[in-house]
Amino acid sequence: MNSTNTPNPVHTLTTTPLTDNLVHGAIDIERTARGLLPHRLPAWARAQNTDGQLTMAESQPSGVRLAFRTRATVVELDTVPTKRVYVGVPPRPDGLYDLLVDGRLAAQGSVSGGDTLTIDMSAGTFEHESGKPGTLRFAGLPDEPKTVEIWLPHNETTELVALRTDAPVEPAAPLGEAGRKVWLHHGSSISHGSDAASPTTTWPALAASLGGVDLINLGFGGGALLDPFTARTLRDTPADMISVKMGINVVNADLMRMRAFTPAVHGFLDTIREGHPTTPLLVVSPILCPIHEETPGPGAPDFSTLASGQLRFMAMGDPAERAQGKLTLVSIREELARIVAQRAADDPHLHYLDGRELYGEADHAELPLPDSLHPDAAAHRRIGERFADLGIGALGGPVSI
Repeated sequence: MNSTNTPNPVHTLTTTPLTDNLVHGAIDIERTARGLLPHRLPAWARAQNTDGQLTMAESQPSGVRLAFRTRATVVELDTVPTKRVYVGVPPRPDGLYDLLVDGRLAAQGSVSGGDTLTIDMSAGTFEHESGKPGTLRFAGLPDEPKTVEIWLPHNETTELVALRTDAPVEPAAPLGEAGRKVWLHHGSSISHGSDAASPTTTWPALAASLGGVDLINLGFGGGALLDPFTARTLRDTPADMISVKMGINVVNADLMRMRAFTPAVHGFLDTIREGHPTTPLLVVSPILCPIHEETPGPGAPDFSTLASGQLRFMAMGDPAERAQGKLTLVSIREELARIVAQRAADDPHLHYLDGRELYGEADHAELPLPDSLHPDAAAHRRIGERFADLGIGALGGPVSI
């Protein structure tokens, strides 16, 4: 089985119209002049957002995949990816697409070209330049009925332009209708998949695969900030189990003090419960992140490392400011544990997981955070394996490991 960006003229391919029921894991699908653009926040929520970072993150299709039944041996997908270019940083590799056949990874590929988003972190500016579609091609698939999934790059905004195959295509069973529970998750860039190797190896995707559940991933890089529109999105999205991983973005954005944090957490959970009054709900505190354990935010890029082609982050706050209510990961874990214990007295379906059980001091000694903030591919795998047991297992999912 192979993949390439060059169409094969030998095969006669038929175009299948791209429709919503071919796309799994998206909250909303926007019709553009070029095709379909999956979103992980609905249009009404996007209209309430004014943050460019969240706008970028929610349009990056972490956990979003095309899913269909076919006996095709050749699949081609035209897309318009958005390549991110950071001023002063070496070029990023093209985003990866993972091809799964009956749930197993069969091939990977990338699409070159597309749009370009140039980001100057020191100036805080974004510049967008339009480009042309590219073609992803997979060949040599087994000539038999099968379920095909194409997981879109978790870190690359992707417009879907055209799907071509050498055999008819029909949509796969919708989420929640194939005997598997739907797991709805919200978190930060770590949940989004920052520094994971590919879309099916972000820790939520790994946990879902190992745990035998279907994932809807609302992990937003830099965007787990207790926004009311995110809570309402979770409230309105059908799910059999829900987890919310909160804390790191609140610290590194230096967004609020403890006085605001506590009622914001209660309000976030109250809103989710309006739509999911008895759904198993897990609150997950931050994994270990030494720069912010005892030091408040804001967090900031260490621009002195850019010359070597490496981006690292550092904490800019003063540990003494915790007395005035500035937040650290230590204080957030303490408060989240207290809030969940208080609420669980009247909500038996609410649970708490200390993020250090997923990645703690021993893990950091073995698999340190390369940029001082995000886990690498090996750490994503470890977190995913542990969450399949400690998270999905606790929520009542059919863990298969």
